Amino acid sequence: MQKVYLYSSLGNALQEFVPLVPNEVSFYVCGPTVYNHPHIGNIRPVIVFDTWRRLFLELGYKVTFVSNYTDVDDKIIARAAELGVSEQELTTSVIKEYEEAVHAVGSMIPDVTPKPTVYMPQIISYIDDLVKTGYAYQSNDGVYFRVSKIKDYGSLSGNTPESLLSGARIEVNEGKESPLDFALWKETSTGIRWETPWCVGRPGWHTECCVMIHSLFPKTNGLIDIHGGGFDLKFPHHENEIAQAEAHNGNHLAHYWLHNGFININNEKMSKSLGNVLLATDVIKMYGGAALRLMILNAHYRAPVSFSEETISEAQKNVKKIETTLKSLVLALQSAGRDLENVKGQGEEEFLHELCQDLNTPNAITILYGEVKNANQLLRTKDVDLDLVEQSFAKIRDYLRILGLPVEIKYLTNSELGLYCQYLEAKQNKDFVESDRLRKILVEGGIL
Repeated sequence: MQKVYLYSSLGNALQEFVPLVPNEVSFYVCGPTVYNHPHIGNIRPVIVFDTWRRLFLELGYKVTFVSNYTDVDDKIIARAAELGVSEQELTTSVIKEYEEAVHAVGSMIPDVTPKPTVYMPQIISYIDDLVKTGYAYQSNDGVYFRVSKIKDYGSLSGNTPESLLSGARIEVNEGKESPLDFALWKETSTGIRWETPWCVGRPGWHTECCVMIHSLFPKTNGLIDIHGGGFDLKFPHHENEIAQAEAHNGNHLAHYWLHNGFININNEKMSKSLGNVLLATDVIKMYGGAALRLMILNAHYRAPVSFSEETISEAQKNVKKIETTLKSLVLALQSAGRDLENVKGQGEEEFLHELCQDLNTPNAITILYGEVKNANQLLRTKDVDLDLVEQSFAKIRDYLRILGLPVEIKYLTNSELGLYCQYLEAKQNKDFVESDRLRKILVEGGIL
């Protein structure tokens, strides 16, 4: 098994991956707050961490991949009221749209998709434990976490208590012992809420993921191999998750913390204030899920991705080139009697090596493009070596599977193969009327 190296934000260093349990990977990715249509910024972590998941699976690991839906939040309450629907109706609708986008970009649905509303008893119990051990306290508007009790607070983000107190990245609240303390439970009189020993309300965002991880991975006391998410979650969300895990479980929640970079629109930050937020459904409908995935994987996951007409169109063209090459390979091999659905791949070592170096997808895609070029050269030779062509086909197929690129490989049925052979015979006999007729049928069927 190849060694995997990943850049952990906890320590800011490239580290060799060593699983907690041999040959297994526990993976948690912070999912969306499901209050509105998913945008392409929501889709980047979907693609990035799905590719990480596929790599570990390809290497032979047993992967448990979890990603949550935050289904209780002020934004959800406000939008549901605006639309005149219940919070559950809204979140169910958004999750459906989100999962359609996940499928469209070639990603797999997580093994588990927990929701805070389902884990409310565990959340309340977890907070109660923190109150009883002195890591949290009741205030006039809820329950807060005592950041001063965590000696290495800021170890993930570099935002130390001293720098935060001298800066402006903290909220002012007279009910808190310290401006740094964050809410574990919020008192509220609107929207969905629950009874607790402290007040009627709902949980704080930072607690939900901790509790769900703790509940789903009890054998390791809520410690997992990898925690992932967007760079914007590094602080305060992930920093506060670590603080709670230290207080409750005596660990950092995860051994490795991975963060993907932002998506920029025409080299500007995507934001509502600039009016340049692109919805995932719109982009997928216009350019295709494969093109969006390829464009995102063309950049290293920790670097920014620039979305522009040029970058997405270039990705769309490259997807088309791959599709065209695959069609030619299938036609050449199946017409020669090769069984493509059972052909085994080989020679993936270089490709996997690049992905094992902190998921270097740009280099891996370069190898994919090189193999597409090689396949076309093999098909153009005078005496085609079918064994080499078959090997090239298997490599391209496997590269696409590992990258998760949803490029369909259309294998020919017996009737389609017969039609193609008739077309070749008509061409050879210079029966242009018949060959044109058959070609039109084959093109319309997506065979040529």
